[in-house]
Amino acid sequence: MSDSTDTSPATTEEPVVSNRKQPFPQGFLSTISTGWAERAETIAPPRIEAAYAAARRVALSALFPGSRLVIPAGELKQRSNDTDYPFRAHSAFAHLTGWGADSEPGSVLVFEPRGDEGHDVMLYFRERADRTTSEFYADANVGEFWIGPRPSLAQVAADLAIATAHLDAFTASDADRRVDEDAELSRIVSELRLIKDEHEIAQLQLAVDVTGAGFDDIVRELPRIVTHPRGERVVEGVFHQRARSDGNGEGYDTIAASGAHACYLHWTRNDGRVLPGDLILIDAGVEVDSLYTADITRTLPVNGRFTEVQRRVYETVREAADVAFAAARPGVKFREIHEAAMSVIAARVAEWGLIPVTAQEALDADRGGQHRRYMVHGTSHHLGLDVHDCAQARRDMYYEGELAPGMVFTIEPGLYFQADDLTVPEELRGIGVRIEDDILMTAEGPVNLSAGIPRTADEIEAWIARLSN
Repeated sequence: MSDSTDTSPATTEEPVVSNRKQPFPQGFLSTISTGWAERAETIAPPRIEAAYAAARRVALSALFPGSRLVIPAGELKQRSNDTDYPFRAHSAFAHLTGWGADSEPGSVLVFEPRGDEGHDVMLYFRERADRTTSEFYADANVGEFWIGPRPSLAQVAADLAIATAHLDAFTASDADRRVDEDAELSRIVSELRLIKDEHEIAQLQLAVDVTGAGFDDIVRELPRIVTHPRGERVVEGVFHQRARSDGNGEGYDTIAASGAHACYLHWTRNDGRVLPGDLILIDAGVEVDSLYTADITRTLPVNGRFTEVQRRVYETVREAADVAFAAARPGVKFREIHEAAMSVIAARVAEWGLIPVTAQEALDADRGGQHRRYMVHGTSHHLGLDVHDCAQARRDMYYEGELAPGMVFTIEPGLYFQADDLTVPEELRGIGVRIEDDILMTAEGPVNLSAGIPRTADEIEAWIARLSN
């Protein structure tokens, strides 16, 4: 990575230099602003997201008459010394502007109240500097020599169909209601995302489709993956290539959990071997350029064939997923999806003699729960701009809320038998299985957006045979 020089606001004076950087000589400073071709400014028509984002802003404005609302995109976050993590805008900011992977760090969306009748909305961001400024060549965060061109105020105004102003013109006020600081505003912008519009649904389907291609890539590479001492990391890398080439990146850290690692729900170290005879649990999702993400899990037999015990566990998890899917209908409580899946989990672990009570007793809300040892997590969460979308919505609109057309959520039951769990037979120890699909609720019922990715044990085996040989 190239070194950079600190910025000074002067246009012709040498920027301030830290103790590890070279000063610019006067000859450079005298000529750097000259000899550049004229740059034509292209003004494009509004992107497709612009109209949808405008409708969301109208809805938010109506809920806060007379209040000044501030929704920041967020700033770059330091990774180490003078390197930063890739920028990703706040989900509420992206939702209300339509600005996705190309959004600018430090931007702020402001709703200025017009008395008690609506708001004037302004998007403030740091416009590109021209080549007469030291920022152009000396600022590694925003200088064009370092990161390439940034858009102008006019270009963004046209692209997003929203009024724009330079960030320097924004002044905060003590009366501002700021997202992530104002509890009610944070809740409302989260609840606004519970029902997806047609564009959001199309973006989620795109994210699922690219994720499916990433899973295909992994299956094709299984012969190579098993030869590497850190095969889990090869799985992660193969998926990353697809996520970055066909999307913005991953929506969350990939879980590539082989063997007993599959029993750790959020195993992201991904530093283990992938061995024939084991299962590998892969939980991964591509975030596309609009910042909508998929969230898919498949559990694969590394050598292409399930053992009898592995198949029994796998098909039990699939049964739980299918029962949960069948229970999901408009008007049904969100929590009933989980209850449906857990009825299967409780029945099977009781049938296998793993719990000291009946399935009915285990499902008792007050005295039960014995089966939860083997599936401690929930079955569903909303999905969208965040992998766990709408997380600040009220409980009575989320967990206790009713399913409605336009909602997108996961169904992801699992069974996890830790390698040292003495409550289960030895043949089960070290087996972890999860199946996760992304579901759209419609007026006619649920639609599995990820149904094209093999799900049954037979389909999984045929998938591996077709692609990895």
